[in-house]
Amino acid sequence: MDKLDTMRAFVRVVETGSFTKAAHTLHMSRTSVTQLVQQLEARLRLKLLNRTTRKVNVTADGAEYYERIVPVLASLDEIETGLPGAAALPRGQLRVDVPSPLASMLLIPALPQFYARYPDIQLDMGASDRMVDVIGDNVDCVIRGGELRDQSLMARKIGDLQLAVYAAPAYLQRVGTPGHPQELEDAQHRIVRFRWGQGGNGFSTLMRQGDKRVTIAGQYVLSIDDGNAYLAAGLAGLGVLWLPDYMARTHVAAGALIPLFGNWQIDPMPLYLAYPPNRHVSKKLRVFIDWVVELMAQHAPLQPHTREFLPPR
Repeated sequence: MDKLDTMRAFVRVVETGSFTKAAHTLHMSRTSVTQLVQQLEARLRLKLLNRTTRKVNVTADGAEYYERIVPVLASLDEIETGLPGAAALPRGQLRVDVPSPLASMLLIPALPQFYARYPDIQLDMGASDRMVDVIGDNVDCVIRGGELRDQSLMARKIGDLQLAVYAAPAYLQRVGTPGHPQELEDAQHRIVRFRWGQGGNGFSTLMRQGDKRVTIAGQYVLSIDDGNAYLAAGLAGLGVLWLPDYMARTHVAAGALIPLFGNWQIDPMPLYLAYPPNRHVSKKLRVFIDWVVELMAQHAPLQPHTREFLPPR
């Protein structure tokens, strides 16, 4: 029996709330995970988990053991890389999840520079706009735009996305160019709506010009939950878009998108990197965070007087 295997199995069951999910993230059978936890309980002579047919609950002893063992397991990688004979550079697997446009337009094109510094880090990157269960999916960190919904996570604000309104020439030729944001509420105009999460709704946008304020929702022709597909719909002339500068820049230069309402402003969208609060920040995660912060400083610099860190509430 490997004590570390029993500890890791127990930790994953607690974090995912399920033997089945824990087995999936550990690439083991459910039976193997169950046996490892049973072996741990037998060795400690403690009941760590209460099991029912539908859910797994942690006992008081299990909760205390979990809090003590998580930092021990998380620091093993640091101990190994810190030994005199160990490689000086961080190494190992890192699981991250990022929005699909950010991955395709900014992160992936810059990865050669990251690997030039850290050739021994293996990135398993999820590129989607779905709401990831950071703990349940065993993800080391996520990057998300907008205010974070899960306030239990540790979060670092890494950028402010400058937003503006755009439309394709084909759309403007078909329905005309609006001169005021309020015109987007008129019957002839349509927007492409970005949908946040499964079953999520779009959102209205507050635009400012001096002391003037106007909130725009618009009528949508298409609602979509993926950033790359959202952009493609706008380029196809299906409706008006609200886009971060980094997504629109090259298309504006090529004439494929036209900026609208140049004298009106939209508050920047915050960009956060978040990770579980009970996880030790390993060296490999720390250098990845530092690299992302450095990259976002070039493309979405933080605005003055913004908070960089959000502690769990």
